[in-house]
Amino acid sequence: MFQILQYIKFLFKSTNQHGVHSPFVYDLVTKCFYDKTIYPEYMLLKKYRALLFKNKTNITIKDFGSGSRVFNSNERLVKAIAKNSGTTTKRAQLLFRLVNYFNAKNTLELGTSLGLATQAMALGNPKGNVVTIEGCPNISKFTARQLSEENINNVNIKTGAFESILPKLDATIYDIIFFDGNHNKQATISYFKTLINKSHNDTILIFDDIYWSKDMLQAWEFIKTHPKVTVTVDTFFWGFVSFRKEQAKENFYIRV
Repeated sequence: MFQILQYIKFLFKSTNQHGVHSPFVYDLVTKCFYDKTIYPEYMLLKKYRALLFKNKTNITIKDFGSGSRVFNSNERLVKAIAKNSGTTTKRAQLLFRLVNYFNAKNTLELGTSLGLATQAMALGNPKGNVVTIEGCPNISKFTARQLSEENINNVNIKTGAFESILPKLDATIYDIIFFDGNHNKQATISYFKTLINKSHNDTILIFDDIYWSKDMLQAWEFIKTHPKVTVTVDTFFWGFVSFRKEQAKENFYIRV
């Protein structure tokens, strides 16, 4: 019910490119969000999704995040995880376009899961590098093997709790950071503060499920008001953050 009410509010506030006066955001919306090109890589995304949807491997999950609203047991079939918790086709395609549009050379993902989003970002720039963090060792091993079989060779999966892995990251500065692993207010804010230092002027941060709960919405509101944040784009399912100093501080609500 919380999400339904928030979505109704979002619909009243949101617009398309015609309500955007920032050249940066206008180009992002028209050239990336609304790009209707059928990229050949979409077939690879579709193939990988289909393989996962048929996979009956049973995996014991170790969950470091806020838990699942679907599963009651830590014993889960791969195909069930893919159907209930995996990145949707539409969002995987958008992730591909984002990495492609920004020509992201270094991408960081918090929350690998079965690698649907990971594969999309890796394909977005095959010459770039994707570092992805997965808390569950069994999921991490499974996904590493699956991505290797799909010839995705520019992904480095790190296994462990985000709190333990993030301080150990090397000096790489990331172009895109995708937060998709812990739908908890304090954890999200903590990761955000840590990764500001791994960002540059043109880095794009993407937060998944900003309306997942009241806690997550509060985390999103905190991030929007942070002094280093200049532009945010709320698409309801994702929140985008930019630190561009040449940009006036403004919050956008865009229907995607």
